[in-house]
Formats: sequence, C-alpha cells, structure tokens
Amino acid sequence: MKQLLHNLKGDKVIWTFVSLLALFSFMPVYSASSNLAYLGRGTGNTLVYLLKHFLHLLLGFSIMYGAHKIPYHYFRSLSRILLPLTWVLLLYTLFKGTVIEGANASRWIQLPLGISFQPSAFAAMTLYIYVARYLSKTEIEEMTFQKSFVSLWIPVFVTVGLIFPANFSTAALIFSMVMILTFIGRYPIINSAIILGMGLGAALFFIVLVKAFPDAFPNRVDTWMSRIDNFMSDKSDPDEDYQIEKAKTAIATGGIYGLGPGKSVQRNFLPQSSSDFIFAIIIEEFGLAGGFAIIFLYLMLFIRFIIASYKAPTLFGKLVVAGLGFPIIFQAFINMGVAVELLPTTGQTLPLISSGGTSIWMTCAAIGIILNVTKKEEEIAQENEEKLKREEALQRLIDKELAEENKTEAEINEDYSIEELNNPMNAVLNK
Repeated sequence: MKQLLHNLKGDKVIWTFVSLLALFSFMPVYSASSNLAYLGRGTGNTLVYLLKHFLHLLLGFSIMYGAHKIPYHYFRSLSRILLPLTWVLLLYTLFKGTVIEGANASRWIQLPLGISFQPSAFAAMTLYIYVARYLSKTEIEEMTFQKSFVSLWIPVFVTVGLIFPANFSTAALIFSMVMILTFIGRYPIINSAIILGMGLGAALFFIVLVKAFPDAFPNRVDTWMSRIDNFMSDKSDPDEDYQIEKAKTAIATGGIYGLGPGKSVQRNFLPQSSSDFIFAIIIEEFGLAGGFAIIFLYLMLFIRFIIASYKAPTLFGKLVVAGLGFPIIFQAFINMGVAVELLPTTGQTLPLISSGGTSIWMTCAAIGIILNVTKKEEEIAQENEEKLKREEALQRLIDKELAEENKTEAEINEDYSIEELNNPMNAVLNK
C-alpha cells in the first residue's frame, strides 16, 4: 500500500477529494438500489448492486491510475484519431441503441459480458481534448473564422448533432462547455457569437423537421420538450411530475441530519434513485448536512481544477484541465439542481457517486488526464530544484578548491570529468 501511494503522482488534493466522493458513494448506492433489486422478478438482494458499483469504481480508478501515467500531450494527436471513431459509435447508437432498465433509448450500446456503454460520454471527453488541441495552436498561428469553421466547428457540430436527437441535456452541456473553452482559449468573441447563433438555428430547424416528419428517424424531441413545458408551466402533469415530487418528498423528509444511513423511504418509490436522483436519497438519509458536505467536496474539487489549469505549463494543458474538469462539476450541479426542481429533468448522473459504469469510467479517465497535467508541473518543479541543487553543490566545490589550492576556475574544471560536473555529488564523493 505504501508503494502504491508513493506511485500516485499529481495533485494530492484532487486524489483526496475524488477518493472521498467515491467512498461516500457506497452507502447511498447500496440503499437506493433496493427498488432495482425487486424489479423484473428480482430477489431483493442489494449486495449484487453494491458489488457491481465496487467493480465499476475499481475499474474506474484503474483507468485513472493508467491515464495519469501517460503524458497528457500524447492525447493531442490521439483525439484526432478517436473523434471519427466516436462518430461511428454515436451513429450506431442512434439507430441501434439499447433500452436500459426501461430508461431512455438510443443512448447505450451493449458490449460483451453484459456491459452497457454510453458513447456520448466518451465522445464528449474526446471532443474537449480535440478543441483544446486546436485552440492551443493560437500561440503559433493566426486563427481565422474560415479556417476554424472547417477544422474546429464542423467536428463540434457533427458530434453534438449525433447526440442531440437522443440526449438533449448532454448535447447542450457539451456545446456549452465548448463555448466556455473557446472563451478561455481567447477565441474571438464575435466569432463565438456567430457560432452560437448557428447552433441555436440548427436546433430549431431540427425540431421543426421532427415535428413535420416524426417517424423519419429516431429522436426524443417530444420527451424533453414535454419536460421543459412541464417545468415552465403552472399546471403540472402528475405523470411527468412523479419523479420530482418523490425527490422533493425525500428532501423534505431528511431535514437537517437525515433519517440515517439505509433508512430512506422514498428509495422504494423514486425511479432511478441510484443514479439520476441519488442526491435526493442522500439528503433523505444524511440530511442537509450531508447534502452540503457533497456540495463542499465538488466546490473544492472545482477550485483545485482552476488552480491546476492556472499552473499548467502549456496552453494545451490549461485547456485540457478546464475542458475535462469543469464539465464534471457542472454535471454535478445540474444533477443536484434537478433534484431540488431548479432545473427540468435531464438524466444527468452525479459524477463518482451515482451508479453506472460509463459515467464512472469516463469521469475517472478525465481526472486521470488532469492529474497527469498536474504531475507534469510537479516534475518540472522537481527537476528545476534538483538542477539548482547540483549547481549550488558544484559552486561550493569550486569555491572550496579555489580557497585551498589557489587555482583558477578553469584549472579546477579540468580536474573533473564531464560526468562529475553534471553530478557534483559524485565529484564530492570521489574526492
């Protein structure tokens, strides 16, 4: 264990907060999965879901550990190769997607061994790195709207467009994050405004097209439009409001300190209680104190991402940290906002806490890359410190020789080999 901890590089505070969120997740997932354990003639054994969640986290942290060992600049070129692959996966998912536990269709693909995978999460991470790669080139070449439209915005529109029909909230989050990245990367604001207008226009055109030809291709426009209408309308639909009402009941029941771990009542009635609405179960069992503790951890993680982005040695590193780190925090607050009815139902999970393999794996992969950026900064600082120590040791050695033998500095340098000059400590030992 000591050796493993020694091998963990990068920002130790990020490691700590991520580990705390993952450890905390076991209790609410174990408690909230009871309703899933009885669905479909289930036996009611929640230990199966707890073990499944443990395996997801174990694989996720293995991915994080592996990613933080790979130099982050390798992902610059890799994103160009992986982005077309994500388009193929998204297209396949759109027409051949699987329904998971009765939830939204056309979002998952079924892999061997019964593993379900959501390509949109992988596509989002790949796109953020691709956008960071392109924006980082502004340091060496001038960026024009014509060039950026072909190389930057067409890949963005293709990726978002393939996600939009089946998953509006994810597509909106990805597009919003790309716009934030362009702002951080100092992309011309007037060009961003033009792109924003084009994106809104394309979305409206798609909605009109779907309304005119509803059976032309798979989409869930009616579903998320009804959710928005229901959220904005004073007259609520009982069927549409069932989830949010149960979530609000759970939050109201929790009070300040909660009912206690494993004592949730609404977990038996709230659909997706272990994923989309797990924050409501957390407050019911741990109260507002538990809810604010989770918010505090995410805020501290957000601050560390900002610090890591500021300290990154390259513009690409800064943009990678922002592009991969900020969406994790935004997604968390979207999930919590839905639970307290500040936002319409979106289907976004609570990162590192909600059950679900794809969300955990992609979140861990993103954090692993961020940790590599912070590790690079640490390594540079360590190398500079070691270089300074070598120079100081050599200077002390030269000063000593000058004082004892009254030699010139050139004569002293001739007495030492190149290897000894590069490593003064060896020279000291040899003498």
